[in-house]
Amino acid sequence: MKRVLVLGGSWFLGRAVVDDALARGWDVTTFRRGISGDDAPGTTTIRGDRTDPADLQRLVAAGSWDAVIDTSGFVPREALQIARALEPVAERYVFVSTVSVYEDWPTAPLTEESAVLECPTDAGPDFGYDGDPGPSIYGFTKAGCEHAVVEVFGSDRSVLLRPGVILGPREYVGRLPWWLRRTERGGRVLAPGRPERPIQPIDVRDVAGFAVNSAVGTAGVFNLTATGQDTMNDFLVACRETVGSDARFEWIADEEWLIGQGVQQWTELPLWRSYAGAWAVDSSRARAAGLVTRDIRETVGDTWSWLQSGGAAVGHERAAEQGISPDKERQILAAWDALNVPQ
Repeated sequence: MKRVLVLGGSWFLGRAVVDDALARGWDVTTFRRGISGDDAPGTTTIRGDRTDPADLQRLVAAGSWDAVIDTSGFVPREALQIARALEPVAERYVFVSTVSVYEDWPTAPLTEESAVLECPTDAGPDFGYDGDPGPSIYGFTKAGCEHAVVEVFGSDRSVLLRPGVILGPREYVGRLPWWLRRTERGGRVLAPGRPERPIQPIDVRDVAGFAVNSAVGTAGVFNLTATGQDTMNDFLVACRETVGSDARFEWIADEEWLIGQGVQQWTELPLWRSYAGAWAVDSSRARAAGLVTRDIRETVGDTWSWLQSGGAAVGHERAAEQGISPDKERQILAAWDALNVPQ
């Protein structure tokens, strides 16, 4: 039986990792503060803060493990501290990072060989800067966490996972839940960009499955995205069919016009981003290592079932950013109609 330590384990991806490992019959320990979310049944839970040396000592004393899966590392100096503490009692460190670590995301296509942002391993939570559309503090600090893990565990005992947008049950950002609720209201729906644009959101359970596989699989760096076979139209149609509404999509392909109306990409119309690299992340390396991604319709349907059964995301400040207001949507559609009145 494999023994795995999950740093986090109650929220979205962390909980999916725990569920996947338990389903394999593994011995799962979670290390979390217990401030939000619930402990997964069947796990050994150690309460503690990753910034507290005394808590880390208690954690180390509960080892050893075949692997650590870190779903909650965001600050480089904290990642360095916990990696150093766990190195003697863990064979491998699987760190869940992000495509935001790349210098050129979201403006250019990416592979694992693309340049990564520079961030020292002792950096704090505010290192870097937020560009538009360029780098973000989030990307800089995640890059610093990656460097910290590799510095301590070495490249032969480290796995760096770089997922793109993750959707599915228990999603706390609220991108897919917003679209489901919007299509549920029905009527005329503002649909951004081209309907045939390929998109690459990945199901949380597929990321979790690959992360658990990585606990005993090949070390290295892996992008995790869907194939890009699904389009924005596929996604919105799946939402409409899942909720059973009369939603009618008004596709506005003139994205410059839409931006000129003050619509915020990525947040007011979730998943909409006009930049060339937003949905051009190559994940063929992960697929060769066993990554399998499900159809977007399954992700949409299962998320709706979760919501309908009383599921509610853990409160998160980013959720408030998601979605355009009904009034603003109506105003933009009216402006679009006025622009396209037949002469």
